[in-house]
Amino acid sequence: MRIIDNVISDRGSRYAVAGGPARTEAEARAFVRALCRDRRFARATHHSWALIGAEGPVKADDGEAGAGAIILRQLEAAGLRDHVVVVTRWYGGKPLGGDRFRHVAQAVRVWLAGQGGPAGGGAAP
Repeated sequence: MRIIDNVISDRGSRYAVAGGPARTEAEARAFVRALCRDRRFARATHHSWALIGAEGPVKADDGEAGAGAIILRQLEAAGLRDHVVVVTRWYGGKPLGGDRFRHVAQAVRVWLAGQGGPAGGGAAP
């Protein structure tokens, strides 16, 4: 599990991105549970994630409607398979409107860039 903390901060909301190997929805959900064992992450408002695995594409918004689809589209574009990416948001008390989707996309770009490819691209480790 690799975590990139404090990727974005906007109007009190903070974002982090994490990821690691996962082939199935069950493994992805186990990954999120493991992430939440860290008290900081357990207190977060949303853990949106996506995976393209053995069972096909899966995603979860965790209350951040549409965020899982944004993550999934970026994983598809990058060709990243068997790897879950989780974008975590700590709500700061002020609605972000459409900016929240831009922040999710930016967090995933940071993750993909850290995988050895260009921002918005990359390969599975």
